[in-house]
Amino acid sequence: MPLYVIPFPAFDPVLIDIGPFAIRWYALAYFVGILAGWFYARTLVRSEKLWGGPAPLTANDFDDFVLWCVPALFFGGRAGYVIFYNPDYFAAHPLEIVEPWTGGMSFHGALLFILLVEVAFSRWRKIPLLSLTDIVSAATPIGLLLGRFANFINGELWGRVTDVPWAMVFPDAGPSPRHPSQLYEAALEGLALFVVLALLIRAGALKRRGTITGVFALGYGVARIACEFFREPDEQLGFLWGGLTMGMLLTVPVVIVGIVILVVARRTEPARALVNKQNAESK
Repeated sequence: MPLYVIPFPAFDPVLIDIGPFAIRWYALAYFVGILAGWFYARTLVRSEKLWGGPAPLTANDFDDFVLWCVPALFFGGRAGYVIFYNPDYFAAHPLEIVEPWTGGMSFHGALLFILLVEVAFSRWRKIPLLSLTDIVSAATPIGLLLGRFANFINGELWGRVTDVPWAMVFPDAGPSPRHPSQLYEAALEGLALFVVLALLIRAGALKRRGTITGVFALGYGVARIACEFFREPDEQLGFLWGGLTMGMLLTVPVVIVGIVILVVARRTEPARALVNKQNAESK
């Protein structure tokens, strides 16, 4: 055990309490994350320089997509947690499935449902699927960053017992100091991934459809799996085969898909070059 342990800050999970209504940091993180990601995505869509010409979708297209996306985010996140992390409990308490404020959202569930919405929306609006997923992927780390900060404020999803100098004793996690793994995830899945994607976009990655999507999936997957080595597994699941966690198992397909998309993107002509080629052939 370390000689000194950083005390966990005395955060109140409730930001504002007005009579029977309460605004929690976790809910605020979702709200601000959606708004900030929306604003950032619209900025990318409007920049012809980043696309080498007009983007394959308009800002209004993305506004309409967000109206589809938000319900999928919450429904998918909750459904993923119920199915992947605590099916036995919710089978015995089905009414609590519709009470997400009691805790329990899954990134992988939200990812799956949002992907389904992306496929449906791109077909409806005749928008290239990978262009839409590129924009969503570029903005997603903002929400991940704020969400992990909210996990830290709530004192949940804490790390494994450790003796590192920055270890913390979390409420409801026993007396042992632990890794602040929520901050690790915020730094890697949120800030670092956002910076990498932003630099790639500035370098012209949006011109080759699927590049940002593939890097996001691969980058998130590597960051999540790395952080799982420091994060305490969910109590109801514990460690799985060979010390693996549910988070690791759910993330492996994300990494594989990311690699496949990157390979496809590298073999695909840049969007503007493809348009120019089609225009030349039609003359």
